[in-house]
Amino acid sequence: MQADSRIYVAGHSGLVGSALMRGLRSAGYRHLVTRSHAELDLTDQRAVRSFLEREKPEYVLLAAARVGGILANSDFPAEFIQQNLAIQTNVIHESWRSGVKRLLFLGSSCIYPRDCPQPMKEEYLLTGLLEPTNRSYAIAKIAGVEMCSAYNRQYGTQFLAVMPTNLYGPGDNYDLQTAHVLPALIRKMQEAKERGSREVLVWGSGTPRREFLYSDDMAEACLLLMRLPDADFYSAVSTYPPLINIGFGSDVTIRELAESVAQVVGFSGMLRFDTSKPDGTPRKLLDVGRMLQLGWRASTPLGQGIARSYADFLGTRPSIGSPAQSQHRVL
Repeated sequence: MQADSRIYVAGHSGLVGSALMRGLRSAGYRHLVTRSHAELDLTDQRAVRSFLEREKPEYVLLAAARVGGILANSDFPAEFIQQNLAIQTNVIHESWRSGVKRLLFLGSSCIYPRDCPQPMKEEYLLTGLLEPTNRSYAIAKIAGVEMCSAYNRQYGTQFLAVMPTNLYGPGDNYDLQTAHVLPALIRKMQEAKERGSREVLVWGSGTPRREFLYSDDMAEACLLLMRLPDADFYSAVSTYPPLINIGFGSDVTIRELAESVAQVVGFSGMLRFDTSKPDGTPRKLLDVGRMLQLGWRASTPLGQGIARSYADFLGTRPSIGSPAQSQHRVL
C-alpha cells in the first residue's frame, strides 16, 4: 500500500476498526474511505456494490461484524450467523467484482475447535467440534475464511484472513449485556468501587485461560501484512487455509485477569466466582509463529493495556445496562 492508496476500512468506528484507523493515519495513509452503518448497510448487497463501484478502493480491511460475549451469542445466535454471513459475503464478493487489490478479513480465534491442541496453529481449523456457546458466530467466520480461499483459487484474488485473539483497548464495548470479559470487568469493578460494594460476581469458575491483545498491537500486525512485498503476500494467501494468527503469545486465567483489573481499577473487595454460569472454551492460546517469522511481536503488556482501557472507560462512562442484573461474559 502506498501513502496515496485508497483504503476502505469497513467497521471503522468499532474496537478493531478504530485501531486500524489510528494505525493507518499514524503511518501516513491519506485516502481512507469510511462509512457509518447509517450511511451504508453492509448486509445490503446492492448498496455495497454501488458503494464499491463508486469509491473504487484499492485495499479493503474488513473489520465490520456483529460481536459479543457468551450471553449475547447465546441469546441471539440467528443474528450472529445471519448478519456476519451477509456482511462478509457482500464485502468479499463485491471487492472481487470491483477489482480490489488486497483484502484483509478479520476473524476470531473462536473459529478453532473447542478442545484444540494448544497453542492453536492455523492448520487446526476444522479439525474438531466448536464451542457450543459461540458456534453460530464461529461458523460465520469460518465461512469467511473459506470464501477468501475460494476466491483466491478461482479468481486469483489476494484475500487474506487474520485471526486475532481476544482484543481490548480504546473504543471497546462496555455494555454489560453484550461486552467481552475484560471491558465488562472494568465496568463492574469501577461501579462496585463507587457503590462501596464488597464483592464483584464473576461468571464461571475463573479457571479458563485466555489470551488478550491490545487493539493497537493488532492494527500494527495487520498493516505489516498489508504492506508485505507481493511475493510474500501471495505466499500467505495461496496456502490453505489462507489465514494468519495474531496474538500476544501467552495467556492468563480469568481469575488472574479479574485480579489484574481489580488492581488497576482500585477495587479492594472480594471476587466471587459463580460456577453455575458457563466457562466457555477451556483454553484459547494462538500459535503466533508465522507473525514472529515476519518480525512482529505484541509490545503492550497486559497490565499497561488494562490501564489504558480503564482510562478510556473513564472518558466514556457509558450508561447502558443495569449492574444489578448484568454479568460479564467470557468468549
